[in-house]
Amino acid sequence: MKVRREIFPHVIEMNLQARRRLGCCVYLVYDANEWALFDIGYEDTLDDIINEIRQMDFPLSQCKYLVATHADVDHTQGLKRAKELMPQAMVVGHPTAAKLLAEGERIMTYAEISAQGISIDLPPVNFDETIDEGSKLQIGGLSLDVWHTPGHAVAQLSFRLGNLLFSGDNIYRDGCVGNIDAHHGSDIPAFIKSLERIRDSDVEWLLPSHGPIFRKDNAMLQKTIDRLTEYQHMADFGTCAVDWPLLDEWDEELAKG
Repeated sequence: MKVRREIFPHVIEMNLQARRRLGCCVYLVYDANEWALFDIGYEDTLDDIINEIRQMDFPLSQCKYLVATHADVDHTQGLKRAKELMPQAMVVGHPTAAKLLAEGERIMTYAEISAQGISIDLPPVNFDETIDEGSKLQIGGLSLDVWHTPGHAVAQLSFRLGNLLFSGDNIYRDGCVGNIDAHHGSDIPAFIKSLERIRDSDVEWLLPSHGPIFRKDNAMLQKTIDRLTEYQHMADFGTCAVDWPLLDEWDEELAKG
């Protein structure tokens, strides 16, 4: 049996476990005879992840949940095949993610970005259950609270386990956030509210969907919130901005001659 490298009790991150990058952060949460995967990543790394799981002596038959934190292709492309390997596992996520992935939607999931020549296969998959704000996931004796934290994506969910928050693409250790893109359904005011919720919470550790885990730093979060607040009023962010003050100034100047 391969040594289980826990980052916290009951929590394993598969990139760290493998000591190499396998894509987005894939978290395995376990207790008693049950375990779950939060995101699965691309299909071409699924075999490596499953191999690691088997070597750590987690029976595939005891996987309770395959969780989609949101619908982006880099988080979900391997989901259909993972379900085929573990048919008893319940595929769960936000209702919007369920709709996008059942339809095999390609724009809002970043599977198709024609301007950059990106076209990635995204096999449709049906969810067994949808979850949203206020839901709970029970894994053995562990109970995870579901937070709806939109902004990067409409369907973005975060999951609280004690003083830990599986925070998705809300915030990374360097203060960056998940892509802001109107075609993706991003919403800057909603993003700010999600970040303020994380800032004001008493969680201590953030477990993001990309990059290393880190201790919550309210000063860093505030700096990011301030930056996104400016983005709301900048033409740079096009239809994601809520206004452009320059045009109001121009109207006044025109009126004054």
